[in-house]
Amino acid sequence: MTQRLLAYVFVAAGLSVADAQPPTFRSGIDLVNLGVTVSDKKGNLVADLEPADFEVLEDGRKQTIEYVASGEAEATELHLGLLIDVSESMGEDLAFTKTASIKFLNLLTEAKDVTVMDFDTEVRAARYSQAEFPRLIERIRQKKVGGYTAIYDAIGVYLDGAADQTGRKIMLLYTDGGDTRSSLPFHELIDLLKASDATVYVIGELEHQSPSAKNHQRMTLQQIADMTGGRAFFPTAIKQLDEMYAQVLDEIRAQYTIGYVSTNTKTDGSWRKVEVKVVRRDDRGLRVRSRKGYFAPFKPARQN
Repeated sequence: MTQRLLAYVFVAAGLSVADAQPPTFRSGIDLVNLGVTVSDKKGNLVADLEPADFEVLEDGRKQTIEYVASGEAEATELHLGLLIDVSESMGEDLAFTKTASIKFLNLLTEAKDVTVMDFDTEVRAARYSQAEFPRLIERIRQKKVGGYTAIYDAIGVYLDGAADQTGRKIMLLYTDGGDTRSSLPFHELIDLLKASDATVYVIGELEHQSPSAKNHQRMTLQQIADMTGGRAFFPTAIKQLDEMYAQVLDEIRAQYTIGYVSTNTKTDGSWRKVEVKVVRRDDRGLRVRSRKGYFAPFKPARQN
C-alpha cells in the first residue's frame, strides 16, 4: 500500500498517519501462523487431529511444525473483527445487518475483544472488550445509512490493526458487495489479505442488486474469503442465519492454528506458497482449508 493510500485510509478511521504502517514481519525468524480447518468427505468438521497428523509444505519443501493448537485451547486467544457496511446502498438491508451482527455476537462469547468498523465513504473503528458488550451493541443499533462504499479501505484498516494482535483473528464482513469509494485498489487488498493471518467470513446481502452486479459482487466477496481460508455466505432471510452461523461457529471452534519457522531464510519479500496436508493414514480424502501462502520478510539490501 502506498503512503498516500495509508494516509487516506487511516485518517478516515480516525487514526494517526504516524501509526499507519503496513503489516510487517519483525525478523527473519518469525513464526508463520496458519489457521486450518479440516473436514471429511461429507463436510463434517474434524477436530481430533494431533500435531503428527499434519504436514506443511512451503514452495514444495517440507517444514518442521513448531506447534499445533486447537480452536478450543484456552491458551489460544480469539480476536473478532466485525465490519459493517452502512453506505447508502445498504438502505434496504441495514435492519437485517443489525439483527444479524448482534445475533452473531451473542453466539460467539469466547472472543477476547471485538473490533467494530462501520464504513461508508469513511471508515470508523473502535475496539471493545467483552465487559463493554452493552456499548458495542448500542453502537451497532444507532447506525444509519449514508455515503458511498469503501469496503476495501475498511478491510485494509482492520488487517493492519489485527497485525499487532496475538492469537487467532476472525473477521466477519457484512456488505452488499459493491465498492464505490475506496482509495485502496482491489489488487492491493488481495496483497494485504495474503500477508495477513486473519480468517475472513463474509455475509453478502445481494438480494437488492441487479443480476449482473450480483454475480460480479458475489465473485469478489468469495475471492476475499477464499484467500484467507474462510467462507462467504449469501443469505436471503434472517431464518437462514441460524444454519450459517452454526457452520461459522463450528469452524471457528474446530480451527487449528499451526506454526512453523520457514527453512527459507531469504528476506526478499517474495510470495511463498504454503500447502497443509493431513497425513494420518486412516483419514484419506479429508479436505483442508487454509490461506494459500504468505509474503516473506523483506530487508532492503545495504547500499555502499
